[in-house]
Amino acid sequence: MTQSRRDFLRKTGCALSMAALATQVEHFGLMSALAQETGAGDGGDYKALVCIFMSGGNDGNNTVVPNHSDASLSNYATYSGVRTASGLAIPQASLLPITVPRMGGLTYGLHPNLVELQTLWNQQKLGIVTNVGTLVQPMTRTTYQNNSVPKPYQLFSHSDQVQQAQSANAATPTSSGWGGRTSDLLAGLNTGAQIPMITSVAGTQLFTAGQVTKPLAVNPAPTALNQLLTLTGYNTTAESLARRAAYDQLRTVDLSSNVVRAVHDITQEATIASTALNRPDPTLTTTFPNTSIGNQLRQVAKFLAIRNDITINRQIFFCSLGGFDTHTGEVAAHVTLLGQLSQAMKAFYDETVALSIADKVTTFTLSDFGRTLLPSGVGAATVGTDHAWANHMFVMGGSVLGGNFYGMNTSNGTPYPTLQLSGPDDADNRGRFIPTTAVEQYAATLATWYGLGAGSLSTVFPFLSNFGSNNLGFMT
Repeated sequence: MTQSRRDFLRKTGCALSMAALATQVEHFGLMSALAQETGAGDGGDYKALVCIFMSGGNDGNNTVVPNHSDASLSNYATYSGVRTASGLAIPQASLLPITVPRMGGLTYGLHPNLVELQTLWNQQKLGIVTNVGTLVQPMTRTTYQNNSVPKPYQLFSHSDQVQQAQSANAATPTSSGWGGRTSDLLAGLNTGAQIPMITSVAGTQLFTAGQVTKPLAVNPAPTALNQLLTLTGYNTTAESLARRAAYDQLRTVDLSSNVVRAVHDITQEATIASTALNRPDPTLTTTFPNTSIGNQLRQVAKFLAIRNDITINRQIFFCSLGGFDTHTGEVAAHVTLLGQLSQAMKAFYDETVALSIADKVTTFTLSDFGRTLLPSGVGAATVGTDHAWANHMFVMGGSVLGGNFYGMNTSNGTPYPTLQLSGPDDADNRGRFIPTTAVEQYAATLATWYGLGAGSLSTVFPFLSNFGSNNLGFMT
């Protein structure tokens, strides 16, 4: 008598529990068909990209500030003239000076709580990509105001701009991120790897989603590696082993069922990853700050430390630091947030040095958008800023050509915008600066260093050809 699938499941008792299935789906995405890039290299060299998302929209205007008096460009007086009365301007004496070759050797200033990043800048391990944002095509104040060029959809909306920054697609909503799509095409470099190429330490994120890629989502430190993927119902007990064997048998007798095949594949890959991470935590030589971003980067560092043990050549990580939506109380909030960011990034860089892979790991920032140059409110305790557009991004690592600004020029012939309300770089009259460097250009430069071939750039970044340069030159 022919046995139905339902009878088989009922009689063997091997139906995967909903809790167990949820465990797998939480950590792994489902597969769809996409060809992987070939000829990208033999994968013998290790490289990692680490994204830090500054969630809420960081105020770039108080992160990187003109610290000079050159009247031909926006200077400290230009900046302070807009922000001093409200209490939002940083006193010039408090700025951390950095010399910028791209700006003719002029001095700019980092926020006073970015002490560690100033050190990395001086060591030429940190660069800044200025005036970056979501774009469909290059845009000017004129084309923005006369609507002659398509704008990013739902501009200034948190959820939409987060999606566009993480997907590198400002034209249409999409279900995949540029980290995930890069992982799709370079999966062939990780043949034999025991965990997925891409991992989020900040929950489920569009950035990590691909079409083939099955991203991993894990908790930050202090969670131990051997506690990251504890699979419900799949341990070494006799019952669990019988359940696994029954599923293996089911797959062989029911190949026509896509659901059965998908569940089996997910379970198998989850089990392999769980086994790979079932090890004592490696000993790190650097003390990480006990903050949200510090603990995320500490967890990433542990993955880097076991890279050879899990036979992986390429890794992408996603971390996030929230709290940057500073409509009020920005002065105090920014001090705390940027201090946490700076300390954690420096600790992470120091650990890559200790692991002898500083030139193999590149860390970069992203954010929803920038914030208005014109403050909202008055008084240091309450003043804030509103949603804007372009922003400045940090790139850190041993392969970064640090100590300089990068990006496409603004209307003034430099990559740093003119800080003028209703000026040539302002979309309106509040200091919402129009990006001159698209997220695609920024991301494509990183992806190229990571190993993505020139012929695959258009697959990962379908609108890249709308912009003038595929490589901004900040990587060796």
